[in-house]
Amino acid sequence: MESTPKVVLVTGASSGIGEAVALRLAGEGHHVVAGARRQDRLAALAGQNNNIRVRPLDVTDRADVTAFVAGAVTEFGRADVLINNAGLMPLSRLDALLVDEWDRMLDVNVRGLLHGVAAALPVFQRQGSGHLITVASVGAHEVVPTSAVYSATKFAAWAITEGLRLESDPSLRVTTITPGVVESELAETISDPIARDAMKEYRRNSIPPDAIARAISFAVNQPPDVDVNEIIVRPTRQRG
Repeated sequence: MESTPKVVLVTGASSGIGEAVALRLAGEGHHVVAGARRQDRLAALAGQNNNIRVRPLDVTDRADVTAFVAGAVTEFGRADVLINNAGLMPLSRLDALLVDEWDRMLDVNVRGLLHGVAAALPVFQRQGSGHLITVASVGAHEVVPTSAVYSATKFAAWAITEGLRLESDPSLRVTTITPGVVESELAETISDPIARDAMKEYRRNSIPPDAIARAISFAVNQPPDVDVNEIIVRPTRQRG
């Protein structure tokens, strides 16, 4: 396993998987730059480990994401890993016509990922090394009632990340992390009553965010000649 501390950037780091990843990697000695919109949660996160720097971040704003990456390079002289974790999951049936929620998911889950790629890729190319990690979802591999748009965004995230892996020089490592049901605030964004009730049952068996953080740590800490392409992590009881 790689032992040299890395400069790791994490989006959507104010709660859930992003927060768990920041804490785990910082605890391993890596320099973590955590970004999210909720500044109060970021401040609390920074107070838990001296290896964590925080910055307000809106992944839907391309200039903001570019500045997020550039700030890390200015402070540390490099950026080794970008973890594109920010995401939304306001599930609903298509006939509910919650178009504003569809648009918001596309903005965060797809455009936010692309903004991260656009910001980090030139840095990685200049350095001759780098690691881009996308947090997708089992929704990238299956569609259930109420998940059509969300699954579409996560399939897009998977496809973009796999395309980047195939196109890139071997100096760039590319990983997709695919979580199943994880304890998080994502379900709280569901406004559609049908989807909200269905999700309560679906999320009865879940795993803690640190289970995903451990998988990400595994990928990050591999030696340079090992590229972990995809890890699917779900609760033992989740079969679909």
